[in-house]
Amino acid sequence: MEFAIIIIYTIALLLILLYSFSQLSLLVNYLRSKKQPDTSLKFDLSIAEQIPKVTIQLPVYNELYVMERLLDNISKIEYPKDKLEIQVLDDSTDESVKMIADKILDLQKSGLDIQHIQRLDRTGYKAGALKEGLKIAKGEFIAIFDSDFLPQPDWLLQTVPYFKNPNVGVVQTRWGHINRNYSLLTKIQAFALDFHFILEQTGRNFGKHFINFNGTAGIWRKVCIMDAGNWSGDTLTEDLDLSYRAQLKNWKFKYLEDVETPAELPIAISAAKSQQFRWNKGAAENFQKNYGKLLHDKNLSAGTKFHGFFHLLNSSMFLLVILLAVLSIPVLYIKNSNPQFSWYFNVIAFFAISTLIFFVCYLVTYMKIHGSSFKNFFRFIGMFITFFSIAMGFSVHNSLAVLEGHFGKKSEFIRTPKFNVNNIKDSWKANKYLTNSLSLSTFIEAALWLYFGFGIYSAFVLQDFGLIVFHLMLFTGFGFVAFKSIFSKI
Repeated sequence: MEFAIIIIYTIALLLILLYSFSQLSLLVNYLRSKKQPDTSLKFDLSIAEQIPKVTIQLPVYNELYVMERLLDNISKIEYPKDKLEIQVLDDSTDESVKMIADKILDLQKSGLDIQHIQRLDRTGYKAGALKEGLKIAKGEFIAIFDSDFLPQPDWLLQTVPYFKNPNVGVVQTRWGHINRNYSLLTKIQAFALDFHFILEQTGRNFGKHFINFNGTAGIWRKVCIMDAGNWSGDTLTEDLDLSYRAQLKNWKFKYLEDVETPAELPIAISAAKSQQFRWNKGAAENFQKNYGKLLHDKNLSAGTKFHGFFHLLNSSMFLLVILLAVLSIPVLYIKNSNPQFSWYFNVIAFFAISTLIFFVCYLVTYMKIHGSSFKNFFRFIGMFITFFSIAMGFSVHNSLAVLEGHFGKKSEFIRTPKFNVNNIKDSWKANKYLTNSLSLSTFIEAALWLYFGFGIYSAFVLQDFGLIVFHLMLFTGFGFVAFKSIFSKI
C-alpha cells in the first residue's frame, strides 16, 4: 500500500512538472514576441471600399441587471452605420425581455440597425442562439460580446483591419476587468485570467500553436465559422470546440494582447463556481472530442500537438492537485516511518522546480498589468500564495466538473449571473439569479479543510515541517472556499 501511494504521488508530480515545462515554453515565446514588430496585413479603413460589413451578436439569457448598460455601450461603437448590424440574440424568459425590446426600439429610432431575435426554445443554448443568428446575419465578419462586456468605441476599428489576410479566421482581444479590486475573489480571478490572456494566448499564438476564441470579445470571419462546421452545443465550451475545428481546417487566429475589452468578474462565489464548472467541464469534453483529430493530423508539428494536449487538459490539472493534496499526509507519515525511503524524498525535492517555473511565469504577467516596481514584487508574492491556496480550494469542485467532462455526463449550460454592482454594500445579494442550494462539493471542501488541519497538526507531532507550507495553503484555500460557499447562503 505504501509503495502504491509513493508511485501515484510521483506520477502526479511528474505530470505537473511536464505541464510547467509547457508553460515555460509559452513564457519563452511570449518574451520573444515582444522583440518582433507586428507586420500583419491590414485593411485601410479610411478607404470606404475596404470597409467590410460587420454583424455584432449579443447572446443573452435573463440578464436583467446589465442589459441597459450593454446596449448603451454597443450603441457607441464607431463604425459606418450602413456597414454595421447588431443582433440581440435573446433567449430570456423573464421581465428583461420587455426592457430589451423597449431599449432596442429607442436605438432603432436613432438609425441603428439593431434587431431583437428570440427563439421558441433554448436548443443548443448559447451555441444554438449564435447559430440561429448566423442564418440571417448580413455581416462578412461576426463580432461576439457577452452581456457583461464593454468594448471601447474604436473596438471594430482596431480588430477588423487584420482580416485583410484571407487566412485569418478569428481576431481575439484581451479581457480587462472593471471590478478587479472589488474583493479578494475578484482579485484572484483577475490574477488567473491575466495569466491566460497575456502569457498563454500570446505565447501560443506567437509559437503558431492552437489558441482559442474565448467566447466573447472576438470577431470571426463568417465563412470560417461555416467551413469549420458551424456552432455546436454538444460541449459546454462551444467557443473552444469551434476554435479547434477551425484551426484543424488551417484557419489562422490573430491574438491582440494590446486591445483590452473590459468586463465584469463574478463577485459571488456561487457565480464564480458555476463559471468554473462550465469552463473546466467543457475543456475536458473538448479533449475527448478534438484531441484525437489533432494528434493524427500529419500537417501539425509535434510542438503544436504537445501544447494542444496541455491546452485541452489544462482543467484536468485539478485532478492532479487534489490527488497530490490528499496523498501528501499519508506520504508525510510514510516518510517518517520508513527511513529507507529517505533517498527518494531527497530526489522528489527536485519537483519543486515546477513551483519556481509557475512563480516566474505569473510574475511576468503580473508585472505587465501592475508595473515592475519593488513594491509590486512583494505584492505579487502575497497574491501568488493567495491565488494558489484558493485555486487548490476550488480543486474538488473543478475536479468533479472535469470527471463529468471526460466520462461524457451531459448537463445544462448554466449561465453565470451578472451583477452590475453599485456602491451600496452587499447590493448584489438581492440578485434574483443567484442560487441558494449547497452542493455536495461544499461539504467535501469543509471535510478537507479539517483534513489539512490535521496535516498541520501532524507536522508538529512528527517534527517534520517539510510539507507544512503546502498544508497551510490547502487549509486556507479549502477554508476560504467552504466558508464562503456556506455563509454566502445565509
